[in-house]
Amino acid sequence: MHLVIQGADIETRDLKALAKLSGASAIDRLTDTAFRLGDAQPAAGIAEHCAAAKLDFGFVPEGRRLGDFRLLVMDMDSTLITMETIDELADMVGIKSEVAKITERAMRGEIEYDQSLRERLALLKGLDESALQRVYDERLKFSPGAERMLETVRRAGIRTLLVSGGFTFMTDRLKSRVQLDYTHSNVLEISNGRLTGNVTGGIVNADAKRAALLKIAAELGLKREQIAGIGDGANDLKFMAECGVSFAYRAKPVVREQTTYAINHSGLDALLWLLSAENG
Repeated sequence: MHLVIQGADIETRDLKALAKLSGASAIDRLTDTAFRLGDAQPAAGIAEHCAAAKLDFGFVPEGRRLGDFRLLVMDMDSTLITMETIDELADMVGIKSEVAKITERAMRGEIEYDQSLRERLALLKGLDESALQRVYDERLKFSPGAERMLETVRRAGIRTLLVSGGFTFMTDRLKSRVQLDYTHSNVLEISNGRLTGNVTGGIVNADAKRAALLKIAAELGLKREQIAGIGDGANDLKFMAECGVSFAYRAKPVVREQTTYAINHSGLDALLWLLSAENG
C-alpha cells in the first residue's frame, strides 16, 4: 500500500510524522500538492493528524493503474461545479436562503429527495426561463481541478457519466462543453416561457442515479471494480455503492462515512492520484 497525502500546504514535519505513524519506507514528491509515502500501512492517528493539518489522505493498493477504470460517474451540483443550480435560480427571485435550507437538509439525508425537489420547484413556479441561461452564463463555475481531471480520464480512455438531480438545461451544455459521454438529469417543465414548478417525467433521485449507472455499465460490459464515482450528498450514496472506488468531495458526514476516500481540502483532480499508484 502507498499512502497519498494531498493539500494546498504540505509541511515537511507533517510528512515525517505521517511516515512514522504509517511505517512508510519512503517519501516521494508527486507535485507541489501531492506526496506518496511508500509501503505504508493504516494506523491510528493518521486521520486525526491529516484533519488537523487540513490534508487529504488515502491508501492506494500497489499496482493500481488509472487504466484499470473504464467509467467515472459524477454528481453535478457542488461536485463537478461549485454551485447548487436550484439555489442560484431561487436567488433570481430573492428566495435563495429559503430554498438553500431545503437543499441542505436533503443533502444531509434529513428529508426525502423527491419531497425536497417538489418543495423547491414549487417556490420557483412562474420564474422566467431566461433565468436558466443567466445562471449558466453568470454563475456556473467548475470545481477546482475539475477540468484537469476530466482531460486526464478522457486521455486514459475512461468514459464519463454525469448523473444529477439538477436539470438538463445545465447537463446538456456541460456535456458539450467538456466532452462528457453520458448525462442523466431532470427535465424542467416550462409553459409560456415560465417554470411551472414541475418536472417532465420521473424525478432523478438516488434510485434513478443508480439505475442510470447500472444501465451504462451493462451496455459497456463493465465490472464494479472498473467504475469510480464521486459525489457530495446523501442522494449520491446509492450510485457510489455500485462503484469499485468512491469519493466524497467536500461532502456531508453521512457521505464521507460510506465512501472509499474523502477529498475535503484538495481539488477534484486529487482523485487521480488515488486511482493510480503511479501516475496522476
